[in-house]
Amino acid sequence: MKAIVYTQHGLPIDDPQALFETELPMPAPGPHDLLVEVRAVSVNPVDTKIRRGVAVDAPRVLGWDASGIVRAVGADVTLFAPGDEVFYAGDLTRPGSNSQFQTVDQRIVGRKPGNLGFAESAALPLTAITAWELLFDRLRVTEGGGAGKSLLVIGAGGGVGSILVQLARTLTGLTIIGTASRELTRDWVRDLGAHHTVDHTQPLQPQLTALGFEHVDIVISLTHTDQHFAQIVEVLAPQGQLALIDDPATLDVMPLKRKSISLHWELMFTRSMYQTADMVRQHELLNRVAAMVEQGILKTTLSEHAGALTVDNLRRVHALIESGRAHGKIVLEYA
Repeated sequence: MKAIVYTQHGLPIDDPQALFETELPMPAPGPHDLLVEVRAVSVNPVDTKIRRGVAVDAPRVLGWDASGIVRAVGADVTLFAPGDEVFYAGDLTRPGSNSQFQTVDQRIVGRKPGNLGFAESAALPLTAITAWELLFDRLRVTEGGGAGKSLLVIGAGGGVGSILVQLARTLTGLTIIGTASRELTRDWVRDLGAHHTVDHTQPLQPQLTALGFEHVDIVISLTHTDQHFAQIVEVLAPQGQLALIDDPATLDVMPLKRKSISLHWELMFTRSMYQTADMVRQHELLNRVAAMVEQGILKTTLSEHAGALTVDNLRRVHALIESGRAHGKIVLEYA
Protein backbone atom coordinates (compact mmCIF):
# COMPACT_ATOMS: atom_id res chain seq x y z
CA MET A 1 0.00 0.00 0.00
CA LYS A 2 1.04 3.61 -0.51
CA ALA A 3 2.02 5.61 2.58
CA ILE A 4 3.64 8.97 3.34
CA VAL A 5 6.48 8.61 5.85
CA TYR A 6 9.58 10.16 7.32
CA THR A 7 12.85 8.41 8.18
CA GLN A 8 14.95 11.31 9.49
CA HIS A 9 13.64 13.66 12.14
CA GLY A 10 14.38 17.36 12.38
CA LEU A 11 14.43 18.17 8.68
CA PRO A 12 12.75 21.40 7.55
CA ILE A 13 9.44 20.71 5.86
CA ASP A 14 10.69 21.94 2.47
CA ASP A 15 13.34 19.16 2.43
CA PRO A 16 12.18 16.35 0.09
CA GLN A 17 13.10 13.79 2.76
CA ALA A 18 11.03 15.47 5.49
CA LEU A 19 8.03 13.57 4.13
CA PHE A 20 8.00 11.21 1.14
CA GLU A 21 5.82 8.52 -0.38
CA THR A 22 6.75 4.85 -0.24
CA GLU A 23 5.22 1.37 -0.39
CA LEU A 24 4.56 -0.50 2.86
CA PRO A 25 3.07 -3.97 3.51
CA MET A 26 -0.68 -4.16 4.02
CA PRO A 27 -1.32 -4.31 7.80
CA ALA A 28 -3.19 -7.28 9.28
CA PRO A 29 -5.77 -6.58 12.02
CA GLY A 30 -5.14 -7.97 15.51
CA PRO A 31 -7.93 -9.46 17.65
CA HIS A 32 -9.47 -6.09 18.64
CA ASP A 33 -8.54 -4.25 15.44
CA LEU A 34 -10.35 -2.86 12.45
CA LEU A 35 -8.62 -2.68 9.07
CA VAL A 36 -9.74 0.68 7.72
CA GLU A 37 -9.48 1.98 4.18
CA VAL A 38 -8.53 5.58 4.92
CA ARG A 39 -10.60 8.11 2.98
CA ALA A 40 -9.64 11.42 4.63
CA VAL A 41 -7.24 12.75 7.26
CA SER A 42 -6.67 15.97 9.12
CA VAL A 43 -3.34 17.27 10.36
CA ASN A 44 -2.60 18.22 13.97
CA PRO A 45 0.35 19.92 15.71
CA VAL A 46 1.34 16.51 17.09
CA ASP A 47 2.20 15.43 13.52
CA THR A 48 4.71 18.25 13.10
CA LYS A 49 6.14 17.84 16.61
CA ILE A 50 6.85 14.14 16.07
CA ARG A 51 8.29 14.69 12.58
CA ARG A 52 10.68 17.29 13.95
CA GLY A 53 11.57 15.72 17.26
CA VAL A 54 11.25 11.93 17.31
CA ALA A 55 14.04 9.81 15.84
CA VAL A 56 13.06 6.58 14.08
CA ASP A 57 14.90 3.51 12.81
CA ALA A 58 12.27 2.58 10.21
CA PRO A 59 9.83 4.57 8.04
CA ARG A 60 7.17 6.11 10.27
CA VAL A 61 3.65 6.97 9.16
CA LEU A 62 2.24 10.09 10.80
CA GLY A 63 -1.41 11.13 11.07
CA TRP A 64 -3.77 10.93 14.03
CA ASP A 65 -7.15 11.89 12.65
CA ALA A 66 -8.97 9.90 10.01
CA SER A 67 -12.24 8.72 8.57
CA GLY A 68 -12.73 5.71 6.37
CA ILE A 69 -14.46 2.41 5.71
CA VAL A 70 -13.94 -0.82 7.65
CA ARG A 71 -12.67 -3.51 5.27
CA ALA A 72 -11.87 -6.32 7.73
CA VAL A 73 -12.13 -6.99 11.48
CA GLY A 74 -10.18 -8.98 14.06
CA ALA A 75 -11.45 -12.12 15.71
CA ASP A 76 -12.69 -10.37 18.88
CA VAL A 77 -14.30 -7.33 17.28
CA THR A 78 -17.94 -6.79 18.30
CA LEU A 79 -18.55 -3.08 17.75
CA PHE A 80 -18.13 -2.83 13.96
CA ALA A 81 -18.44 -4.85 10.77
CA PRO A 82 -16.93 -4.60 7.26
CA GLY A 83 -18.55 -1.76 5.34
CA ASP A 84 -19.07 0.49 8.38
CA GLU A 85 -18.02 4.12 7.97
CA VAL A 86 -15.91 5.26 10.94
CA PHE A 87 -13.83 8.11 12.32
CA TYR A 88 -11.05 8.00 14.91
CA ALA A 89 -7.81 9.56 16.14
CA GLY A 90 -5.76 6.40 16.52
CA ASP A 91 -2.90 5.42 18.80
CA LEU A 92 0.39 7.31 19.15
CA THR A 93 2.31 4.03 19.51
CA ARG A 94 1.07 2.60 16.19
CA PRO A 95 1.40 3.66 12.53
CA GLY A 96 -0.71 6.69 11.67
CA SER A 97 -3.32 7.44 9.05
CA ASN A 98 -1.27 8.95 6.21
CA SER A 99 -1.58 5.68 4.30
CA GLN A 100 -4.15 3.86 2.20
CA PHE A 101 -5.00 1.40 4.98
CA GLN A 102 -4.60 1.44 8.76
CA THR A 103 -5.33 -0.89 11.66
CA VAL A 104 -6.91 0.63 14.76
CA ASP A 105 -8.37 -0.76 17.99
CA GLN A 106 -12.19 -0.79 17.86
CA ARG A 107 -12.36 0.69 21.38
CA ILE A 108 -11.08 4.08 20.19
CA VAL A 109 -13.19 4.28 17.01
CA GLY A 110 -16.60 5.88 16.52
CA ARG A 111 -19.20 5.65 13.78
CA LYS A 112 -18.83 8.48 11.29
CA PRO A 113 -21.56 11.15 11.45
CA GLY A 114 -24.10 10.18 8.83
CA ASN A 115 -24.68 13.75 7.67
CA LEU A 116 -21.01 14.56 7.04
CA GLY A 117 -18.64 13.53 4.31
CA PHE A 118 -15.33 11.85 5.04
CA ALA A 119 -13.39 15.13 4.96
CA GLU A 120 -15.68 16.94 7.41
CA SER A 121 -15.66 13.92 9.72
CA ALA A 122 -11.86 13.59 9.71
CA ALA A 123 -11.60 17.08 11.21
CA LEU A 124 -13.24 16.00 14.46
CA PRO A 125 -11.87 12.95 16.34
CA LEU A 126 -8.60 14.01 18.01
CA THR A 127 -9.83 17.45 18.95
CA ALA A 128 -13.25 16.22 20.09
CA ILE A 129 -11.71 13.56 22.35
CA THR A 130 -9.18 16.07 23.73
CA ALA A 131 -11.81 18.74 24.39
CA TRP A 132 -14.27 16.26 25.92
CA GLU A 133 -11.65 14.75 28.23
CA LEU A 134 -10.43 18.22 29.25
CA LEU A 135 -13.86 19.42 30.29
CA PHE A 136 -15.49 16.32 31.72
CA ASP A 137 -12.67 13.94 32.75
CA ARG A 138 -9.83 16.24 33.84
CA LEU A 139 -11.66 19.34 35.10
CA ARG A 140 -14.72 17.33 36.22
CA VAL A 141 -17.18 19.85 34.87
CA THR A 142 -20.60 18.21 34.87
CA GLU A 143 -22.95 18.31 31.91
CA GLY A 144 -25.44 21.07 32.61
CA GLY A 145 -23.16 22.44 35.33
CA GLY A 146 -20.90 25.47 35.51
CA ALA A 147 -23.56 28.18 35.76
CA GLY A 148 -22.12 31.34 37.28
CA LYS A 149 -18.54 30.27 36.50
CA SER A 150 -16.19 31.51 33.79
CA LEU A 151 -13.87 29.66 31.42
CA LEU A 152 -10.96 31.31 29.60
CA VAL A 153 -9.71 29.31 26.60
CA ILE A 154 -6.26 30.35 25.41
CA GLY A 155 -5.89 29.51 21.73
CA ALA A 156 -9.63 29.14 21.21
CA GLY A 157 -9.37 29.40 17.42
CA GLY A 158 -7.24 26.30 16.97
CA GLY A 159 -8.40 22.75 16.38
CA VAL A 160 -9.04 21.77 19.99
CA GLY A 161 -10.36 25.20 20.90
CA SER A 162 -12.85 25.12 18.04
CA ILE A 163 -14.62 22.03 19.35
CA LEU A 164 -14.04 22.85 23.04
CA VAL A 165 -15.92 26.14 22.71
CA GLN A 166 -18.86 24.31 21.13
CA LEU A 167 -18.95 21.59 23.79
CA ALA A 168 -18.69 24.10 26.63
CA ARG A 169 -21.44 26.28 25.15
CA THR A 170 -23.89 23.44 24.42
CA LEU A 171 -23.29 21.11 27.37
CA THR A 172 -22.41 23.45 30.25
CA GLY A 173 -23.51 26.73 31.77
CA LEU A 174 -19.99 28.20 31.76
CA THR A 175 -19.41 31.72 30.49
CA ILE A 176 -16.79 31.26 27.76
CA ILE A 177 -14.05 33.75 26.93
CA GLY A 178 -11.86 32.74 23.99
CA THR A 179 -8.54 34.29 23.04
CA ALA A 180 -7.85 35.18 19.42
CA SER A 181 -5.46 37.74 17.96
CA ARG A 182 -6.88 38.23 14.45
CA GLU A 183 -10.28 39.40 13.27
CA LEU A 184 -10.72 36.16 11.31
CA THR A 185 -10.19 33.98 14.38
CA ARG A 186 -12.21 36.28 16.67
CA ASP A 187 -15.19 35.92 14.34
CA TRP A 188 -14.60 32.15 14.13
CA VAL A 189 -14.52 31.76 17.92
CA ARG A 190 -17.63 33.87 18.46
CA ASP A 191 -19.51 31.97 15.76
CA LEU A 192 -18.66 28.70 17.56
CA GLY A 193 -20.26 29.96 20.77
CA ALA A 194 -17.82 32.02 22.83
CA HIS A 195 -19.58 34.74 24.82
CA HIS A 196 -16.52 37.03 24.65
CA THR A 197 -13.09 37.21 23.00
CA VAL A 198 -9.83 38.78 24.12
CA ASP A 199 -6.47 39.19 22.39
CA HIS A 200 -3.74 36.95 23.82
CA THR A 201 -1.03 39.18 22.31
CA GLN A 202 -2.12 41.92 24.73
CA PRO A 203 -2.24 41.88 28.57
CA LEU A 204 -5.16 39.70 29.60
CA GLN A 205 -6.22 41.19 32.94
CA PRO A 206 -7.18 44.67 31.64
CA GLN A 207 -9.25 43.10 28.85
CA LEU A 208 -11.02 40.79 31.28
CA THR A 209 -11.65 43.65 33.69
CA ALA A 210 -13.19 45.67 30.87
CA LEU A 211 -15.56 42.75 30.26
CA GLY A 212 -16.52 42.68 33.94
CA PHE A 213 -14.36 39.75 35.09
CA GLU A 214 -12.12 40.35 38.09
CA HIS A 215 -10.97 36.74 37.85
CA VAL A 216 -11.88 33.62 35.88
CA ASP A 217 -12.63 30.26 37.48
CA ILE A 218 -11.05 27.97 34.87
CA VAL A 219 -8.30 28.46 32.32
CA ILE A 220 -7.71 25.93 29.55
CA SER A 221 -4.41 26.74 27.86
CA LEU A 222 -4.03 25.08 24.47
CA THR A 223 -0.86 26.73 23.20
CA HIS A 224 2.20 28.67 24.40
CA THR A 225 1.41 28.04 28.05
CA ASP A 226 4.92 29.01 29.13
CA GLN A 227 4.54 32.44 27.50
CA HIS A 228 1.18 33.10 29.16
CA PHE A 229 1.77 31.36 32.49
CA ALA A 230 2.35 34.43 34.68
CA GLN A 231 -0.80 36.05 33.30
CA ILE A 232 -2.77 32.84 33.76
CA VAL A 233 -1.88 32.78 37.45
CA GLU A 234 -2.80 36.44 37.72
CA VAL A 235 -6.28 36.09 36.18
CA LEU A 236 -7.26 32.82 37.85
CA ALA A 237 -9.48 33.06 40.91
CA PRO A 238 -8.33 31.57 44.21
CA GLN A 239 -9.03 27.80 44.14
CA GLY A 240 -9.30 28.01 40.37
CA GLN A 241 -8.38 25.31 37.86
CA LEU A 242 -5.77 25.27 35.10
CA ALA A 243 -5.70 22.63 32.35
CA LEU A 244 -3.26 22.40 29.48
CA ILE A 245 -2.33 20.19 26.55
CA ASP A 246 0.92 21.62 25.20
CA ASP A 247 4.54 20.89 26.11
CA PRO A 248 6.21 23.80 27.90
CA ALA A 249 9.98 23.40 28.06
CA THR A 250 9.83 24.35 31.72
CA LEU A 251 6.92 25.21 33.99
CA ASP A 252 7.44 26.50 37.52
CA VAL A 253 4.21 25.46 39.25
CA MET A 254 5.05 27.04 42.61
CA PRO A 255 3.10 30.26 41.83
CA LEU A 256 -0.06 28.11 41.81
CA LYS A 257 0.31 27.33 45.52
CA ARG A 258 -0.65 30.76 46.90
CA LYS A 259 -4.06 30.56 45.22
CA SER A 260 -4.47 26.78 45.67
CA ILE A 261 -4.85 26.45 41.90
CA SER A 262 -5.15 22.87 40.67
CA LEU A 263 -3.23 21.74 37.57
CA HIS A 264 -4.63 19.24 35.08
CA TRP A 265 -2.87 17.78 32.04
CA GLU A 266 -4.66 16.16 29.11
CA LEU A 267 -3.24 13.77 26.53
CA MET A 268 -5.91 11.94 24.54
CA PHE A 269 -3.45 9.12 23.74
CA THR A 270 -3.09 8.09 27.39
CA ARG A 271 -5.91 5.55 27.29
CA SER A 272 -4.59 3.76 24.19
CA MET A 273 -0.92 3.99 25.21
CA TYR A 274 -1.62 2.30 28.53
CA GLN A 275 -4.56 0.13 27.41
CA THR A 276 -6.59 1.48 30.33
CA ALA A 277 -9.65 -0.38 31.55
CA ASP A 278 -11.85 2.51 30.39
CA MET A 279 -10.38 2.71 26.88
CA VAL A 280 -13.80 2.10 25.33
CA ARG A 281 -14.88 5.52 26.65
CA GLN A 282 -13.34 7.05 23.54
CA HIS A 283 -15.56 4.87 21.34
CA GLU A 284 -18.56 6.01 23.38
CA LEU A 285 -17.75 9.71 23.31
CA LEU A 286 -17.04 9.67 19.55
CA ASN A 287 -20.46 8.09 19.02
CA ARG A 288 -21.93 10.83 21.23
CA VAL A 289 -20.17 13.49 19.15
CA ALA A 290 -21.48 11.87 15.94
CA ALA A 291 -25.03 11.98 17.32
CA MET A 292 -24.65 15.64 18.31
CA VAL A 293 -23.38 16.50 14.82
CA GLU A 294 -26.35 14.70 13.27
CA GLN A 295 -28.71 16.63 15.55
CA GLY A 296 -27.16 19.95 14.52
CA ILE A 297 -25.81 20.62 18.02
CA LEU A 298 -22.15 20.46 16.95
CA LYS A 299 -20.60 21.32 13.62
CA THR A 300 -17.39 20.21 11.98
CA THR A 301 -14.38 22.41 12.67
CA LEU A 302 -13.00 21.98 9.14
CA SER A 303 -11.60 25.32 8.02
CA GLU A 304 -9.74 24.29 4.85
CA HIS A 305 -9.87 21.35 2.46
CA ALA A 306 -6.28 21.16 1.24
CA GLY A 307 -6.96 18.79 -1.61
CA ALA A 308 -5.78 15.25 -2.25
CA LEU A 309 -3.57 13.42 0.22
CA THR A 310 -0.28 13.84 -1.64
CA VAL A 311 3.22 14.52 -0.39
CA ASP A 312 3.22 18.09 -1.71
CA ASN A 313 -0.13 18.93 -0.13
CA LEU A 314 0.80 17.32 3.18
CA ARG A 315 4.07 19.26 3.32
CA ARG A 316 2.14 22.48 2.66
CA VAL A 317 -0.24 21.77 5.54
CA HIS A 318 2.65 20.94 7.90
CA ALA A 319 4.22 24.28 6.98
CA LEU A 320 0.99 26.16 7.69
CA ILE A 321 0.59 24.51 11.09
CA GLU A 322 4.22 25.26 11.95
CA SER A 323 3.61 28.93 11.06
CA GLY A 324 1.06 29.20 13.90
CA ARG A 325 -1.47 30.84 11.60
CA ALA A 326 -3.86 27.94 11.09
CA HIS A 327 -7.35 28.02 12.57
CA GLY A 328 -9.83 25.20 12.82
CA LYS A 329 -8.82 21.96 11.10
CA ILE A 330 -7.19 21.33 7.72
CA VAL A 331 -8.07 18.11 5.92
CA LEU A 332 -6.79 16.07 2.97
CA GLU A 333 -8.72 13.40 1.15
CA TYR A 334 -7.92 10.37 -0.95
CA ALA A 335 -9.24 10.93 -4.46
